[in-house]
Amino acid sequence: MSKTKLSILAFVALAGLGLVALKTEDRPGAPQAAKRPNILVILADDMGYSDMGCYGGEVHTPNLDYLAQNGLRYRQFYNTSRCCPTRASLLTGLYNQQAGIGKMTEAENQPGYQGRITENTVTLAEVLKTAGYQTGMVGKWHVSNTFTQKTPEDQLAWLNHQKDFGPFSPVEQYPTSRGFDKYFGTIWGVVDFFDPFSLVNGKEPVKSVPKNYYHTDAINDTTVAYIREFARSDQPFFLYVAQNAPHWPLQALPEDIDKYKDTYKGGWDTIRKARYDRMVKMGLIDPKTTKLPETPANAPKWEDNPDQEWDAAAMAVHAAMIDRMDQGIGRIIDALKQTGELDNTLILFLTDNGASPENCAKYGPGFDRPSETRDGRKIIYATEKQVMPGPQTSYASIGARWAGVANTPYRYAKAESFEGGVNTPMIAFWPKGITAKKGSYSDHTGHVMDLMATFCDLSGASYPKQFNNNPIKPTTGKSFVGSFSGKSTKGHPELFNEHFGARYVRQENWKLVSPASDSTWQLYDLSNDRSETQNLAASNPEKVKHLAARWHEWANTHQVFPKPGKPAPSK
Repeated sequence: MSKTKLSILAFVALAGLGLVALKTEDRPGAPQAAKRPNILVILADDMGYSDMGCYGGEVHTPNLDYLAQNGLRYRQFYNTSRCCPTRASLLTGLYNQQAGIGKMTEAENQPGYQGRITENTVTLAEVLKTAGYQTGMVGKWHVSNTFTQKTPEDQLAWLNHQKDFGPFSPVEQYPTSRGFDKYFGTIWGVVDFFDPFSLVNGKEPVKSVPKNYYHTDAINDTTVAYIREFARSDQPFFLYVAQNAPHWPLQALPEDIDKYKDTYKGGWDTIRKARYDRMVKMGLIDPKTTKLPETPANAPKWEDNPDQEWDAAAMAVHAAMIDRMDQGIGRIIDALKQTGELDNTLILFLTDNGASPENCAKYGPGFDRPSETRDGRKIIYATEKQVMPGPQTSYASIGARWAGVANTPYRYAKAESFEGGVNTPMIAFWPKGITAKKGSYSDHTGHVMDLMATFCDLSGASYPKQFNNNPIKPTTGKSFVGSFSGKSTKGHPELFNEHFGARYVRQENWKLVSPASDSTWQLYDLSNDRSETQNLAASNPEKVKHLAARWHEWANTHQVFPKPGKPAPSK
């Protein structure tokens, strides 16, 4: 074991998270067939649709591939296109505006824009606890109001670990106040992977980390500790593992980056075409209905790119971050095997949105982005690609062209309502409960809000009408347990989304969508055009009118409107 791993394990043990009790012996006896399943949800952050090997990528993900080859892969499962809205929807079984997070975590003056999951919702943990489940969460919370300081100077001093201003959000909004027995992770969204801001254990801030700390390892090793602790009880457990990887800033360990140092030197289009061809070969997509969209005419060409070395390195770091996450998921799988819990544990792996096209360096330091490390080294925001991505002192992201590759074969990316922003890869693995052919695909139309209804089905829990003396909104999700049999299940006949003006309505195979930058509706027939390349709006004006009316009806009844300070748009 490396010194890095030893120091992280020691740190997590000292933080009181149970790793001191790590043992290698198996629990005697396998779980009984009638026992309710354990439930483990792993959510990646800003990972593209085709990044994993089992979804066509070249990134080395043997452990995720194992889950896919022995479980189900979903081809049309939806998130809400961005970090905190997806988390709000996943946790509550509601559309994100109903849960209070229509935008981000700033508190605004309308019901759908509270910047936190509100009191008239229940979380998965709160519901599963009523059915006797042990509950734990590790990783990124990002569904509570974020505190900021009175001056930019104080804010940076806080982010740089130079001053302490107390809680990072209202403590009553922390995970352990919303049904989780145990929690280790970051309250805010963006992190320095080597020294994360807003790190807490339960409700207590973690004020320092070891020199060789790496956050992805800490998340996965803490999950292992929780599994071993929970497995000592006869009660089933629910674990929500919210990875920060591979969200920017691009920060990874040198040995992981080195694996991919030559992988991306062929450029954007070469990697994209190779991914598409693998997806076709493995049967994930049908080339007749899912074309590889043409590269926009104004997009830069790799051969004309003066920053080839930097751009290839950026994608190498992105891959390294996913690779390291997969290594940790392997340790989680091993812990489930060693405790005798693997066969009766439902594992879901999915992402919160498509890969990000952002140039995060342009944001500069401030709000949730530090200006220097704890020991005083300046962080370079690589606006001119003047420093290589990877170390703690570099702040960068993969950018729009690589995001398009990561989201192959779909168009657009994070924050948009096109398939590249909202269609999540999802793996379901449960040896005792999934009877579909191993390694097969499901065309069930699902959504992250469906986890609530699904888990209620599996656990025997009842979704409440009232909780803690608060009336609870009826769930808008649908159970997808039926899809585990391998039989054809349709799922949602209609789905909707809105985020910063980007929006869609999907009704059966018709999808009406518009980007954030242009409110003009576009119409696609997903049965013939899954990659949204042929806009049929002009030839189907009545369909556009009908679907637009449905979207407005949904928006007006699900707290999309009124928006803070803005009237509802015309139809």
